[in-house]
Amino acid sequence: MACTTILVGKNASYDGSTMIARNDDSGSGHFTPKKMVVVSPEEQPKKYKSVLSHVEIELPDNPMRYTAMPNAVKGEGIWAASGVNEAHVAMTATETITSNPRVLGADPLVVYQSAEEGKEEIAGGIGEEDIVYIVLPYIRSAREGVQRLGNLLEKYGTYEMNGIAFQDVNEIWWLETIGGHHWIARKVPDDVYVVMPNQLGIDKFDLEDALSEQKEYMCSKDMREFIEKYHLDLSLDGVLNPRDAFGSHDDADHVYNTPRAWFMERYLNPHTKVWDGETADYTPCSDDLPWCMVPEKKVTVEDVKYVLSSHYQGTPYDPYASYGDKSLRGAYRSIGINRNDFLSVIQMRPDLEQNYNTVEWVAFASNAFNVLVPFYADVEEVPEYLSNTTGQVSTDNFYWASRMIAAMADASYRKSVFHIERYQEYVMSKGHEVINRYDALLEKETDKNKQMELKKKANQEIADMLKKKALDTLDKVLFELSDQMKNAYSRSDA
Repeated sequence: MACTTILVGKNASYDGSTMIARNDDSGSGHFTPKKMVVVSPEEQPKKYKSVLSHVEIELPDNPMRYTAMPNAVKGEGIWAASGVNEAHVAMTATETITSNPRVLGADPLVVYQSAEEGKEEIAGGIGEEDIVYIVLPYIRSAREGVQRLGNLLEKYGTYEMNGIAFQDVNEIWWLETIGGHHWIARKVPDDVYVVMPNQLGIDKFDLEDALSEQKEYMCSKDMREFIEKYHLDLSLDGVLNPRDAFGSHDDADHVYNTPRAWFMERYLNPHTKVWDGETADYTPCSDDLPWCMVPEKKVTVEDVKYVLSSHYQGTPYDPYASYGDKSLRGAYRSIGINRNDFLSVIQMRPDLEQNYNTVEWVAFASNAFNVLVPFYADVEEVPEYLSNTTGQVSTDNFYWASRMIAAMADASYRKSVFHIERYQEYVMSKGHEVINRYDALLEKETDKNKQMELKKKANQEIADMLKKKALDTLDKVLFELSDQMKNAYSRSDA
């Protein structure tokens, strides 16, 4: 799947939170309706079987409750995608990433082989369909998440290259798969943000630490031997660069991947480097864009939403621009595209009690036209407006309402963009307001059951506000689109 990820360390964020965020995008030619749910321990099976790869995995006892963003329509598996468990550990999976023939030849992907012509079926490895479901209910720290997934990859393998983020209130870890059974992981430094388009991203790795103390790096147990046996280290100075060793530098990356990283870093560090012109330090086609940077100012939730909604605003590459060289418009793959299915921004706030310190911000459909809305994550149920998505188009759920707003606003961009901006500002402002008000109420309440009721009430209040505002915005953009019809009629025509 095509996705975009940004990770924000606690000293780089505006309030000391760790934040992990990822767009989940459909493949070309279709949408994948999504919903937000809570999965209870009773719903977790003892044995898991992947729909796509048919791999079977024994799961541990005593799973925890967790939120998830699964597919709303049954067919190709659960695809839990992103969530927070009751131990207040989060993950988002996955960012599809790239590799190269040397790696894939040394450790081939574990691909499902069906039974045919008398041959037995051979199960494949694990993939995006499976990862959140078989990891998140069983981990109590971001570090434990890396360790559990690493063990599963070594045992069962994978049929695709992926990047996965793990988060707790203190740390963020990023794991990248290497071939069929290998992996590396790096702790995100507290004072930086990380940007990830669909490429293998880690550009610095301490193999000594990963194979000993594991303070900031981890990897599969035989990584040193694997690199040496297949001559994967391309450095001349002996400093391992995983992006060179395990990743890709294809021409297609310069249209599809590197421009997205360029825009995010250009926005968050506008003065640190030169991003435009003949003297630019980095361009949309640069292969050496940093995996992480210290931002010029502390990063907010609104910043995260903005960069993950990018269509190259303020550059010659904006497909909606009415200025500049027309041949450059839409030259690069945008982040905020029509195939965005959801955005999840998980924010863990260190200055609040654990029972209510985690907020999961959610958006559905195209990020250029949707809104990001906060909900308390440690809850036992989700408002129906977010959980009742089906395959049928309806204004009764947030997913399809967002999808319709996006389609109409895109088609009437110049007239509708103002409605969208007001919609986004209003909903995010009210979301902050409600969370701030209920944070104060939760701080005064010591009874855990009453705290749970308060969180449920807050989430429902936000959902009710959201539904009302979404329908109002839908009405506005529908009018703007209808007004552009060739047989539109107004009083001025009389």
